[in-house]
Amino acid sequence: MGLGLRWTLHGDGRTPAPGAVVRPDERLSWPRTAGLGAQHVVAMFGATFVAPVLMGLDPNLAIMMSGVATMVFLLMTRGRVPSYLGSSLSFVGVAAAIRASGGDSATITGALLVVGVVLLLAGLVVQRFGARVIHAVMPPVVTGAVVMLIGFNLAPVTASTYWPQDQWTALLTMLFTGLAVVALRGFWSRVAIFLGLVFGYVVSWAMDRLFGKIHSPAGGGEAVDHWRLDLSGVSEADWIGLPSLHAPEFQWSAILVALPVVIALIAENAGHVKAVGEMTGDPLDDELGTAIGADGAATVLSTAVGGPATTTYSENIGVMAATRVYSTAAYWAAACFAVLFGLCPKFGAVIAAIPGGVLGGITVILYGMIGLLGAQIWLAGRVDLRNPLNLVPVSAGVIIGVGGVSLEITDSFELNGIALGTIVVLTGYHVLRALAPAHMRAQEPLLDEGTSSYDTEAADGGADGAAGAEDADGTGPGKR
Repeated sequence: MGLGLRWTLHGDGRTPAPGAVVRPDERLSWPRTAGLGAQHVVAMFGATFVAPVLMGLDPNLAIMMSGVATMVFLLMTRGRVPSYLGSSLSFVGVAAAIRASGGDSATITGALLVVGVVLLLAGLVVQRFGARVIHAVMPPVVTGAVVMLIGFNLAPVTASTYWPQDQWTALLTMLFTGLAVVALRGFWSRVAIFLGLVFGYVVSWAMDRLFGKIHSPAGGGEAVDHWRLDLSGVSEADWIGLPSLHAPEFQWSAILVALPVVIALIAENAGHVKAVGEMTGDPLDDELGTAIGADGAATVLSTAVGGPATTTYSENIGVMAATRVYSTAAYWAAACFAVLFGLCPKFGAVIAAIPGGVLGGITVILYGMIGLLGAQIWLAGRVDLRNPLNLVPVSAGVIIGVGGVSLEITDSFELNGIALGTIVVLTGYHVLRALAPAHMRAQEPLLDEGTSSYDTEAADGGADGAAGAEDADGTGPGKR
C-alpha cells in the first residue's frame, strides 16, 4: 500500500451500497470526502481545544498540530489505521501539577515530549516482540488504577480554580452537559462537551447583560470585579497568522510527573486499533506497535514547537460507525481543515475567552469521566479487588495520586501525586505478586487478549476503557 496515499473510488462515489463499507484504501467523490473530513473536524473539535485551554497552552497551535499529527500517523501506519490524533486530556493533571510546582508552558511541553519519545520506543518494542511484552507489565489492575488516579487527581483544580470564578454558571453548565451526554444520540452525543461549552458561553454573556460584573477570583487569583465573558481580545486578533511557538524545557521533576501517562496512552491506542479492526473486518494486530509508535512520533513533533501531546480519538470512530466510511482520505481532508483553523488567531481568541465558570462546570464531569474510565478497565479486565494482591497496591497508589501525597528524596527533588502513585501501583503490584501465595497469583486477562481475539465479548469491553468501544456504535461521548 506504500504510504497509503492512493485510494480507489468506491462504487459510484456517492454512498456505500447497502451492507457495504468504504474501506481505508477506498474513497467517495472528493466533494463528499471533504464533507466527511469536515464532520471529523467537528467531532474532534471540542476535546482538542479544551485540553490546551485547561493546560494553559495555545489552542490555535493545538488545532494546527492535531492536523499535522494526523498526517504523520496516517503516513506511518501506511493508511491502514483510519484515525484522527487530537489533544490528549490525560495530561491535564500533569500540567496542573507542573504549574503548581513553579513550571511554565515550556516545562510542560518538555515533559510531554519525553513521554512521546517513550511512547515511540514502546511502539518499537511492541512491533518487535508483540503486545504481550507490554501488557504483561501493565495488566488491567495497574492500567485501571493509573487512569483513575490521573482523572481524580484533577479534582482540586476544578474545586479551587474554575468553580469559584462563577459557581452558578458552573452549576448550570454542569447540568446541561450532563443532560447532553445522557439524552442526546449519535453525533450530538459525541460533541456533548462542545455543546456544554457553547451553552456556558451563552449563559455567561446573558448573566453579564442581566447582572453586570461578578466579584470573584479571576483565574484562581484574588477576588475582583470582572466580566464573566471578556471578548476584548477577539476584536484585536488577526484573521490570519501563525500561532505562538516555543521551545520545550526539560526538568526531571516535571518529566517524572508526566511519564506515568504513557500507560494510559498505550491503553488508548490498543483499544482504538482493536475497535477499528473490528469495525472494518480487517484485524490490525500487526499494526498495534506501529500505531503506538506513530502516536509517540506525533507527540514529539507537536510538543517540540509548544503544542500538547496527541492521542487517537474515539469520537471519530463514532463518525465512521455512523457513516460506514473508513476512508483515510477523509482523515487527510480533516487534517488539512485543522491546519487552516490553526492559522486563524481570531478563532484562538474566541477559545481563550471561555469563562472560568464554564470550565468549572465542564471539568466536574470531564475529570470524573477520565477517572471512572479506570474502573471500567477493571470491569472489562475482570479485576478482582477482593484479592489483596490487587487491592493493596491499588488502594495505596490511588490515595497517593488523588491526595497529592509527597515523598521528599532530597532537598531539591521529591515525588508526589501522579508520579508517586503510579510507581506505588506498578512496582507494588509486581513485587507483591512475586511474594504472594499461588492462589493469589491466578492468571488474570491481559490487555493483549482484547487486542488479538476480536471476539464479540472483547469488542464490547476492551481493557483500554469502554468509551472507545461504546463510541463504535455511535452512542458514546468519547474517551478523552
